[in-house]
Amino acid sequence: MSVLGIEQITYGVTDLEECRRFLLDWGLRELPSSDDRYRYETLNGATVVLADITDPHLPEAIEPGPTLREVTWGVAGPAELESLAHRLREQPGFYREPLAVGCLDTNGLAIRIEPSRRRALDITGSPANVWGRPQRIDRASPVYARAEPIEIGHVVFFTRCLEEQVAFYRDRLGFVVSDRYTGQRGTFLRAAAQGGHHDLFLLPLPDGRRGLNHVAFTVRDIHEVFGGGLHISRKGWTTQLGPGRHPISSAYFWYFRNPAGGLIEYYADEDVLTGAWQAREVEPGPTVFAEWAIDGGLDGHTRRQVHAAAPAARFMTDIEPG
Repeated sequence: MSVLGIEQITYGVTDLEECRRFLLDWGLRELPSSDDRYRYETLNGATVVLADITDPHLPEAIEPGPTLREVTWGVAGPAELESLAHRLREQPGFYREPLAVGCLDTNGLAIRIEPSRRRALDITGSPANVWGRPQRIDRASPVYARAEPIEIGHVVFFTRCLEEQVAFYRDRLGFVVSDRYTGQRGTFLRAAAQGGHHDLFLLPLPDGRRGLNHVAFTVRDIHEVFGGGLHISRKGWTTQLGPGRHPISSAYFWYFRNPAGGLIEYYADEDVLTGAWQAREVEPGPTVFAEWAIDGGLDGHTRRQVHAAAPAARFMTDIEPG
């Protein structure tokens, strides 16, 4: 199959101006917008759309309040689009356009498939000097004043029909299961056999509630996770959890509350898998979700855990870029 990754996400929100400020602080570039919608992009050209929650053109929400209303997945070209149109034509809400197809997944979420417009990038994070194989010689690791997200890395949803939704993405769109939580308590899927640990994570709740958990944006390296998180903290936005590390994907993370809905994450250094990877059955628990994490985050001004005293010195990033 041919899904390459996330092309676009569309939010329905209650406060467009607050969400606009947040996404600019998050490090996205603002694109020309219409009167009723704002548009932003990552470095590779994946886009984020903000629309008023009352916009009649938005797909139906899967939960009340501000939330993600549609996920657009990219494919290589028209041939792949036609193949997926054939696979999706019996799904609820199916439609076919010259350069797009769409439908509802089994959880009721609107999805859209388009030929990818994302750009190839020549970007490399700071290499690590692991023991026995140093890769950074005669140069220091970077210190980031803020983050510039490279791409929309993955989305996570609460689902009321885990197995049916996994089957939909696996059988209709060609996704591959990377890992599972035991007892049908969550499944990680990647869009293709070779790629990052997951593009989609599906998580059932005991009450059967549907909704958005979070959207994750990939950054260059762990240093940008910290630099971006400290900048967002300085701007007054609230940490939900982090920084920390996910042992199931090896990624470093930092989660913030997102006024557009759910949570939002910076992450870096996830595992890269191939078709040789064997999906694991993992017992869920706090230390599986986070090997370590800072509750409440770091204060962007003191560079210490929230409420800790600041050191009496200046920091390398005290002078922020204009």
